[in-house]
Amino acid sequence: MKIKALNIKAGDRIVAYCNNKMQICTVKRILETNQSNVTLSVFTSEHYRSSVLRIIRFQWDALVDLAS
Repeated sequence: MKIKALNIKAGDRIVAYCNNKMQICTVKRILETNQSNVTLSVFTSEHYRSSVLRIIRFQWDALVDLAS
């Protein structure tokens, strides 16, 4: 299922290009939302202790895949 980047919420699991590959990321926090970009902090694994926090930026109108 695809949603607009502007509609992403904390806790959503999304498919995004991170660490040089496409992978499932869990949104920790929405850092910034403005007229052109949505900036998110995400974990790259389900296990928070073993995962790394990354920053991902999307254009506000981009379509993002939700992981099931």
